[in-house]
Amino acid sequence: MNTIKNVPARVLSRRTGHSLEAEREQFDKTQAMSISKAINTQEAPVKEKHARRIILGTHHEKGAFTFWSYAIGLPLPSSSILSWKFCHVLHKVLRDGHPNVLQDCQRYRSNIRETGDLWGHLHDRYGQLVNIYTKLLLTKISFHLKHPEFPSGLEVTDEVLEKAAGTDVNNIFQLTVEMFDYMDCELRLTESVFRQLNTAMAVSQMSAVQCRLAPLIQVIQDCSHLYHYTVKLMFKLHSCLPADTLQGHRDRFHEQFRSLKNFFKKASDMLYFKRLIQIPRLPESPPNFLRASALAEHVKPVVVIPEEAPEDEEPENLIEISTAPPVEQQNVPDIFEQTFGPPNGVRDDRDLQIENLKKEVDLLRAELEKIKLEAQRYITQLKAQINSLEAELEEQRKQKQKALVDNEQLRDEVERLQRAQLESSQTQGLYIEAEKKASATEIRYTKLKEKHSELINTHAELLRKNADTAKQLTVTQQSQEEVARIKEQLAFQMEQVKREAEMKLEDQTLQMEQLKRELEAKKEELTQIHNSLSHSKQAGSELHSQVEALHAEKDSLRKSVSEKECELLSVKGLIQEKELLLNQEAEKSAKEIRELQGKLVEKKNQEQSLQQKLLDDQFGILQGTVKEAENIIQDAVAKLDDPLHVRCTSSPDYLISRVQAALESVNTLENGHAKYITNMTDATELVGALAQFAHLTADTIVNGSATSHLAPTDHADKLTESCRDCGHRSLEYLNELKDRQLLRQANPEDVRRTLQGILQLGQELRPKSLDIKQEELGDMVDKEMASTSAAIEDAVRRIEDMMNQARNKSSGVKLEVNERILNSCTDLMKAIRLLVMTSTNLQKEIVEGGRGAATTQEFYAKNSRWTEGLISASKAVGWGATQLVESADKVVLHTGKYEELIVCSHEIAASTAQLVAASKVKADKNSRNLGKLQECSRSVNEMAANVVASTKSGQEQIEDKDTMDFSGMSLIKLKKEEMETQVKVLELEKRLENERIRLGELRKKHYALAGVYEDPAEGEGKPAMAPKQGILKKPPLAQKPAYPLKQDCELEQREGIYQAHIVNF
Repeated sequence: MNTIKNVPARVLSRRTGHSLEAEREQFDKTQAMSISKAINTQEAPVKEKHARRIILGTHHEKGAFTFWSYAIGLPLPSSSILSWKFCHVLHKVLRDGHPNVLQDCQRYRSNIRETGDLWGHLHDRYGQLVNIYTKLLLTKISFHLKHPEFPSGLEVTDEVLEKAAGTDVNNIFQLTVEMFDYMDCELRLTESVFRQLNTAMAVSQMSAVQCRLAPLIQVIQDCSHLYHYTVKLMFKLHSCLPADTLQGHRDRFHEQFRSLKNFFKKASDMLYFKRLIQIPRLPESPPNFLRASALAEHVKPVVVIPEEAPEDEEPENLIEISTAPPVEQQNVPDIFEQTFGPPNGVRDDRDLQIENLKKEVDLLRAELEKIKLEAQRYITQLKAQINSLEAELEEQRKQKQKALVDNEQLRDEVERLQRAQLESSQTQGLYIEAEKKASATEIRYTKLKEKHSELINTHAELLRKNADTAKQLTVTQQSQEEVARIKEQLAFQMEQVKREAEMKLEDQTLQMEQLKRELEAKKEELTQIHNSLSHSKQAGSELHSQVEALHAEKDSLRKSVSEKECELLSVKGLIQEKELLLNQEAEKSAKEIRELQGKLVEKKNQEQSLQQKLLDDQFGILQGTVKEAENIIQDAVAKLDDPLHVRCTSSPDYLISRVQAALESVNTLENGHAKYITNMTDATELVGALAQFAHLTADTIVNGSATSHLAPTDHADKLTESCRDCGHRSLEYLNELKDRQLLRQANPEDVRRTLQGILQLGQELRPKSLDIKQEELGDMVDKEMASTSAAIEDAVRRIEDMMNQARNKSSGVKLEVNERILNSCTDLMKAIRLLVMTSTNLQKEIVEGGRGAATTQEFYAKNSRWTEGLISASKAVGWGATQLVESADKVVLHTGKYEELIVCSHEIAASTAQLVAASKVKADKNSRNLGKLQECSRSVNEMAANVVASTKSGQEQIEDKDTMDFSGMSLIKLKKEEMETQVKVLELEKRLENERIRLGELRKKHYALAGVYEDPAEGEGKPAMAPKQGILKKPPLAQKPAYPLKQDCELEQREGIYQAHIVNF
């Protein structure tokens, strides 16, 4: 700007006086100077007077055009402090500026976003704050543009809030979410500022710290309003939606409540905020939205800005004056002054007046500015007072409403008591008479209604009869027409008969006479029908008259009912008069009610003392029972380690019965405990259940220990530990019943779980043969032996069929191999059939010799273990024969493996050995059938060996062996092939070893399921009990016989598997 030198005062006044351009220029200059002083790179807070001038400028021009025209030119990317102070000023302008500022800021959203993104990517302390601050400003602009009902200062009444929220639940829900997002942005800025201050250990009186803390004043103002609005909206949402749907809203509000309370607490402890703003205090706990009455306890937080001390304003020169000394200016003459000025340099009086007037105008302007500032401060102070008064008024209103509600409730209660007394004393007789009259009229009306319905039904029946008579009439008419037609036909026939033969005239005349008689009879029936129709018409007319009489009676009854209603209205009038009399006696009854209430309070106190004494007595009885129960269970647990108790034994069945009784006592104990919790004045059921529980649990522990003395080692250890655990769990449960605090939480679920474990162990120790009925064992033995014989015969027949098919389909070596294999299988089947027959004879001999006077079924039931062994062995023999035939069929058809046939032969030999062993147990040593059975067993083993030998020889004949030609290989290639072969051999050996281990485990599992396997640690003791399914399902593979089945020449190569040797090169 150019400097103006020595311009006369009157010329200056002519240029600038009363000019809009000069005023606009002055406004622009003032705004530019305020913006440059408010937004700079100094790390100090923005001065309030500069921000106030900028805000007044927005109100002067009704927008923020001038502010943004200067703000765009600021070098925001060059300094993070400059950007931070720009965000602070923009926040103040948005809050306190003209409403049109919001629309102007919307045009520059991209500039704000770019500034935040720029500083967000840089590692600068103020830069990170600028990034968060710009997000807050963008959220603020978007929110207020979307909801114009809320000004930028966020200060609206509750009525405006209700109007903005509306009645649609979705709108309320969305508005609440947006306010939560708004609050999150505000709190995120405060957390970032305090995080930097905590790391720097700053003091609030330092200018650098105040530079960061200054924007938080606007944040406090925004947060106070947002908190109040979110509380209102949350209560409104909970009145419209279920609580489960709003669980997320409640969690988010509680988190914001804790953050906001922490922020207000930290800010109120700082000296910087104490002189600038009065921060409200939030309640200790967030509002309970699940209770609608909690809204009355909510107090709106009010932020108060105290009156500020007037700041010294810096003088601002409207015209720049040269920095040269005034002496030089006086010495240099001015051409303009010499030409137009006064002669001899004498100043005119008008110039002096103009200067005086200008000074007065400046003074008046300064005073006017001060007056405006004082008015602004006074307005803000009045607003703060208004806010506080409104908060107090709202609180008083809520208290008044609460008092009115309480008063109404008390008044309703008094009126209810008064009405009850009056109704019982005075109007009871009137009501009884009115009710009697009403009941009599109702009874009469119901009788008349029933009679009317009966008449209607009879009328309907008569109408139906009338319709039936009409139908009969039509039938008679049709019969008359038919008679007429018959008559004409007869006449025609008579004429023909007269022409044909006169001899038949007499016969025709006789027929005519008969027809005439029938016609007369029909006519008589028709007359009777007409008479009945006339009678029905008369009955219908009589019914119609009766219905009319009933209608008349109905009208008379309606009139009587209306008269009764009038009487009831008169009775109600009398009741209202009596109520007026009652209102006069209200004071007397109120006094009596107060006296009765006092007596009632005394009685309640006495009842409470008696109730407490009863509770203590019942709890003492319970504790004595618990102590006795502990002694019983401790005595039972001590017997587990008592050496004298080792001789005591018990059966699994008795243990199971005791455990089941103990489980039932646990259920009874739970029911007694639940009833005692609901009513602690009666502990009889819980005491009785505790005594029963203690005795039955102790009995279970003692019998469990006695049962473990006869059980296997593993089961005995498990059973003993389960009994000891049951005792400990029971004692823990009883200890919980001793404590009043833990009494409600006591749960015998652990005791039930341990008792169920003992029950499971007892069921495992029970003999499995009990699962089958004893009378079925004998029939099952016969059935299994018969089914085994049938399976063997079927196998022989199938082998013969396969032999015929092989002869038809194959030839040469294959035919020879198949015939040899099938012949050996046939021989084996014949040997097995002979063995089964011999075994059957031996069993009959055993049964006849051992049963005595008992029946066969009783003998089998008595020797159930032996019977189950026979059944299992016979099943295994039959199943092995079936498998052998299927494997032979596959081998003949070249779809199976020769090894399957070999394995089936081994299994058949093992199954027959099992059958022989089972039959040999009860047989006499000198029995002839036993000798035959042993010979048959040896024959079966030989035939099985023949099957294996024929199978292996056939396999060697059929399988082609490749010739090994190594002549074309070099030394290195030979070594390579040799190493690869060694690797394959090692892999096959490893695989063979794994398969053998797997085979051993499979056999163990099969033997365990069949009741044959027992743990090696137990030695060769008694066999384990078979499970329930062992008799009803297909038997597992039996164990191979102990004696060798192969010749020495057949065992040299171990079934085609050779041992590999590692050679190191």
